[in-house]
Formats: sequence, structure tokens, C-alpha cells
Amino acid sequence: MTVFHRNDKKEPLPSSLKGGVVAIGNFDGVHRGHRSVLERALNLAKERGVPALVLTFEPHPRTVFRPDQPVFRLTPAPLKARLLEAMGFLSVIEYPFDREFAGRSAEEFVNSILIDWLGASAVVTGFDFHFGKGREGGPAFLMAAGERHGFSVSLVDAFRDENAEVISSSRIRNLLGQGDVSQAAGLLGYHYTVEGEVIGGQKLGRQLGFPTANMQLAPETELKPGIYAVRFRRPDGTLYDAVASYGRRPTVTDNGAPLLETYLFDFSGSLYGEIGSVSFFGHLRDELKFDGLDPLVAQIRRDEEEARALLSGVTPIGELDARIAF
Repeated sequence: MTVFHRNDKKEPLPSSLKGGVVAIGNFDGVHRGHRSVLERALNLAKERGVPALVLTFEPHPRTVFRPDQPVFRLTPAPLKARLLEAMGFLSVIEYPFDREFAGRSAEEFVNSILIDWLGASAVVTGFDFHFGKGREGGPAFLMAAGERHGFSVSLVDAFRDENAEVISSSRIRNLLGQGDVSQAAGLLGYHYTVEGEVIGGQKLGRQLGFPTANMQLAPETELKPGIYAVRFRRPDGTLYDAVASYGRRPTVTDNGAPLLETYLFDFSGSLYGEIGSVSFFGHLRDELKFDGLDPLVAQIRRDEEEARALLSGVTPIGELDARIAF
């Protein structure tokens, strides 16, 4: 899997990646709605015998235009690239999005990126994709450009769930904000997953007999604080059932920064410095403040028992889920 970042935009694309089918979009979450676009691109690339690529933008455009309100990212760039690789894409183009880029004309976008740099033979995107200064480039513009320059254009309608509701990243964010990780998983097509470096903490969990792997998530994360049944994956792929607390730890601190603390079952050893991933399977309870440490320990034991029971019966909800959380 090749990922091209900001500094790569001035370098020529390897000839092996030119002439491919390019799926364009932000694809935050790589959810079931996105996969209707992405799978169309993969199938078309297979039919034509050319590489399948994804063109996405970093950072998220909303974060550029509203820096005081950064977007809660369902899948930060590294995790998104892993999901796209698991789907079968050969390369991800993470094109830098800034105000200078946003001010370019739609024609310049087509000429400089799709034609000169990528040499796209086909473009696949959502039916409402707009690009260029003032969003001047829309579906009709893109199709006309394809006719002029010799690349085909496939526009994919919004994907709806079993209740005929459109699956969107904002809808999934709202569910996670409510702690409904089960329904979010149904829309994502895999269990919501975060990843990060395991960092040191107060070591209170170790003193209580429940050592935790701590991760600092992005400040804009809108996951509901609480206790969750999760799975923890180490870099070598080893999985552990676990219970995780996300929040500010009201029993032991009055104003701590939000932290994800994961207690791995049947594990002993150090995880400091590792990049781990945590997949969420169920919300067990809200974050509570206990009157002392003894009631807290008793509750953690109950949380562990409930999490073990929940995780003992889970099965993958799809091929992507099997790769990420199983």
C-alpha cells in the first residue's frame, strides 16, 4: 500500500499507478455508504486491469474553514489508509487541503491533479461531489471534463440503510456521541475503532489490580464518556478482550483531560510506546463518581464480568470487521 502525503504532490506519480481508476472523496469512516463508491471503483479497476486509487484530502475541509471547531474524525488518516488497503486499494493519495487549494478553479483541479498528475482513466465519486473555488465543479462539470479529456465518470447515489435512511459520517458521529457503538457498527460495517500510542498514566489501575493501557484521543473526539466492552489489538495483531473507560476519571481527579484507559483481560507485561487499536463492542454504563476506591474496584469487577460475557458471543459483521476487530 502506497500513501502519498503533502510533500509528494510535487513528485511524479510512479508509472505503475498512472492511468488508474480514482475514487474521490473524504471517506471519513469508510462506512457502508462510502463503500458503495469505493467498491464501484475496485470493480471497474478489475474489469479494466488498471490500479485502483483513492484521492482524499487532509486535513478535513471543515477543519480548514472552521479551525475553532475541528471535525471529530471517525478515521484519522493512518487508520483510514489501513481500511482502504484492506478493501484492496493499491494507493491512497492524501492531497493537502488548505485555503490556497480551495481557491483553485475546478478546471485547474481537473488539469493539474486528475490529468497531469494521476493520469486518471476513470473517476468514481458520490452524486453530490463538488470541487473548485466556490464549489463550481459539480457532477455535470466533471462529466463534461471527462468527455473532453478522455476519462470516464461514475456517479454513485447515496447509500441507504435497511430503513431507507442515508448512511453518513455525521449520523455515525451522532450515534457515538450517544454511546450507541452497536448501531454505529451497523452503519460503519465494522466496529468503531481508535488507535494511538500507549502512554504512561497515574498507575492507579495497577495499584488496584487492574493495569490499563492509556491512550490520549484527539480533543475533538465526541465519543460519549463511559465504560465499554472492547478489544485491544497490538501491532503484531494479537487481540485481547478488554474493558475500557473513556472520560475524565471523576473518582480520582476533578479535571483530568479525556483519556481512554483499557484494561486487557489475561495479560501481563508492558505496552508503553506501542501503537495499539481499540474496537468498541458495547456501552456498559455511564462514567460515575464513586465514594472511595473500594466501591470503584467492586464496580470494575462487575464491568469485567459483563464485558467478558458480551465479547464471548460476538461475530464479525463483515469482511472488513473480521480484519479489524477479530
